[in-house]
Amino acid sequence: MLIIFSKYYENSKIEKINLLLYNANKHIVSYKGDLAMSLTINIYYTGENGNARKFAEEMVSSGLVDKIRAEEGNEKYEYFFPMEDKETVMLVDRWKSAEALDIHHKSEMMKEIADLRNKYKLKMRVEKFAKWEEK
Repeated sequence: MLIIFSKYYENSKIEKINLLLYNANKHIVSYKGDLAMSLTINIYYTGENGNARKFAEEMVSSGLVDKIRAEEGNEKYEYFFPMEDKETVMLVDRWKSAEALDIHHKSEMMKEIADLRNKYKLKMRVEKFAKWEEK
């Protein structure tokens, strides 16, 4: 099993990390065996006056969360609320492959998510984990 961990990245570096993971996936495919890949992304949304929680609630009530969960390759999309930090919400987002994540990033939903994030004036921090295992 090979696991790649990408530390904390602010908004401007997320596309670079996606490219790194995509390229790593292309190289690992040359391995003479059968591998399964999974990407887990933890996104920490932080705001003021409860805006991070309001953002997560609107993501659910608007139906965006259900649409994302229904996308091919999505394995998990779930919000968590840290007990020690009332102004942060953590999203655990897991995808079957870099390609599935790329398709999601190119979808119209990403604009809707960005619009909501801007509406609530949120900052985000991202952790990414890539995991390859022999089948």
